[in-house]
Amino acid sequence: MPNYVDGYVLPVPKKNLKAYQRIARLTAKVWKDQGALAYRETAGDDLQTKWGVPFAKRMKLKRGETVVFAYIEFKSRAHRDKVNAAVMKDPRMAAMCDPKDMPFDCQRVVYAGFKVLVAR
Repeated sequence: MPNYVDGYVLPVPKKNLKAYQRIARLTAKVWKDQGALAYRETAGDDLQTKWGVPFAKRMKLKRGETVVFAYIEFKSRAHRDKVNAAVMKDPRMAAMCDPKDMPFDCQRVVYAGFKVLVAR
């Protein structure tokens, strides 16, 4: 059962979603190889909700963009720190992390670490 989660929310142009998905598959493999318990990337589908503040509004989506919501599960924060340090040293990451080649705006990524409150 995970005790710590890293979460990401980012806008991705819909026309770049396939390119983003290719990168996400590779990064998922790296994180899992380095010890993450689970890695999930999801693309917005129902973004015009009637309850709360819609992701589209909060993320200030531009025309033609969607939201990607992603999370990585770990045993603990210490485990997360160890896994993330290994991921950042992994040569596969360096090969795909040129901000100029990303299919999204790296400066609009929202990221944080979270303690798990409920896991069923």
